[in-house]
Parts: sequence; structure tokens; C-alpha cells
Amino acid sequence: MIKLNLHIIKNVVTAIVVTTFFSCNNDFDDIQKVGILQNQPIGEAEDINLKYTELAEDTVKLLANLLSPKMLDYSNRNFPFNEFPKGIELKIYDDNNNQTTITSNYAIVYNETDIIDLRGDVRIATHEKDTLYTEQLYYNQKLEWAFTNEPWQFGTLHGIGFDSDKEFKNFQMLEMGGEFELDN
Repeated sequence: MIKLNLHIIKNVVTAIVVTTFFSCNNDFDDIQKVGILQNQPIGEAEDINLKYTELAEDTVKLLANLLSPKMLDYSNRNFPFNEFPKGIELKIYDDNNNQTTITSNYAIVYNETDIIDLRGDVRIATHEKDTLYTEQLYYNQKLEWAFTNEPWQFGTLHGIGFDSDKEFKNFQMLEMGGEFELDN
């Protein structure tokens, strides 16, 4: 009788251990799935055509137009951002309705810092037909300031690294070369 009770107890303990082992395995799988879900975007949009407008004297004025094939919204992160994995085209209009076009193969916008990181064949074409080329460009929306540490070309000028205001009137170069004229 004692041997039978020990055998029953042994079987019950074995069943509990096996059940616990498999239930932990399932919990671990669930935890892994939660981790994967947290790394996924909270939203996804395709074929974006976003227009930024301003109402002035009963007239709606177009300030900018953002076009992109795809946007991923990661606002569920501790450091939220929006990613444009297939690039952007951004058309910006000044007070005279002149258009500047910014394009890149990839972009990411950090919501808390208002920094835009443009990467891959970045091009800024002004209405005056001046064009800046670089592989990466950062833009601080709060300060309206652009900067890079990458090689760049602007007309006949070229260099490595610069920072500038949004109108390229206060343009500071780190290393430069090219052809330029000096007034006498």
C-alpha cells in the first residue's frame, strides 16, 4: 500500500512538473510575441498626399505638400517617430508661392525633437534652380536649421559637412572646394 501511494505521488508530481514546464514555455512564447508587437508600427499609411495649409484673410494658403508611398507610425515607442521607408517628396512654398522641392530615398521624423533625418540621394531644388545634393541631411524644424557631416554639392561648390538656415543665407561649411567668384 505504501509503495502504491508513493507511485501515485510520484506520478502526480511528474504531471505537475510537466504541466508547469509546458505552461512556462507557452508564457515565454507569449512574452516573445508581445516584444515583437511592441517593435511593430502602431499605424501604416500608403500613398500619402498631406497638405499643410494656413488660413489668412479668408484665403487658404498652401505652405507645404508631403508625398510618400509609405509611412510607418511608431508613436507607441518611448521615443516616438514616423518612418518613410520608401522616401519622400516635400514641396515647400514661400510667401511668393515659389516652390522648393526636397526628395530623399528614406526619411524619419522624430516627434519629440522635431528632427527630420533624410537619407539616400537627398536633393533640395529651389525655385531659382539651385540644387543641393548629399547622402544624408538633418533638418531641425524648431530652429529651421539644416546640417550634415556628409559630402555635399551645391552648384559649383562642394565639400564635406555644413550647417545653414532654411534659406541657405547663413551657410557655414566645414570643408569646401569648387569654383566661386569674389567681388572686388
